[in-house]
Amino acid sequence: MTASLYWRPALTALLAVTLQLAGCGSTPKEEAATTTAERLYKEAQEDMEAGSYERAIKSLERVEGLAAGSLIAQQALLNIAYLSWRTGEKAQALSSIERFIKLNPSSPALDYALYLRGVINFNDNLGLLGTLAGQDLSERDQRASRDAFQAFKQLVDQFPASKYTPDARQRMVHIVDTLASYEVHVARYYLRRGAYVAAANRAQGAIAEFPQTASAEEALYILMQSYDKLELKTLRDDAERVLRLNYPNSSFLSTGLAAGTKPWWKLW
Repeated sequence: MTASLYWRPALTALLAVTLQLAGCGSTPKEEAATTTAERLYKEAQEDMEAGSYERAIKSLERVEGLAAGSLIAQQALLNIAYLSWRTGEKAQALSSIERFIKLNPSSPALDYALYLRGVINFNDNLGLLGTLAGQDLSERDQRASRDAFQAFKQLVDQFPASKYTPDARQRMVHIVDTLASYEVHVARYYLRRGAYVAAANRAQGAIAEFPQTASAEEALYILMQSYDKLELKTLRDDAERVLRLNYPNSSFLSTGLAAGTKPWWKLW
């Protein structure tokens, strides 16, 4: 996952030509606005390089207002989205990127916009509290991961040759594994608390939606155990048969659900 997140080249060449031609046929007022936007954008670039992201965002917002509809305004909006994400303002970042996609559906930087939308939602940073508590990604709500997957899928489908597509594909694989793990985590939770119908439903859903992931093995075991507790012997035997057929050396058949580590939320 090494694709560059800081969007520089997508519109740079077009932007340079546009700025060179901006004076042709323009009124003095339009020329002044363009000059001011150029100056502000240059200042924003300097602030970005210096790490002064919040000040850069303010300058970029003025650029977007002064040069609305132009390529420099497009670049400013994408950089606002990126910098908002970098400063932890996820809602603002998503709002900016969604606005860009809506206003510029034929932009030469649309592939990057879709990629950035996916990255903003890509939820692989547990944060300090989650890390200290030992929380696993699969134990968190997965709505953001699903949103990220859809953004990456749109990028892959629309722009298979984009330089951002290989990284998006890798992230999609990771997301699928995480979503499968989350479903199994919930199924395991229900099983351990005696909610066998809910456990069976969740495990069955995980198998149906994510059959090729590593989590399918445990999902089959949970399904088998749930049916056993519900005294549904035929369904239990069917689940066990599928488990043995696909995972003949499954450790779940010999040791069951391992005790594992204590829950992430239990700190004592």
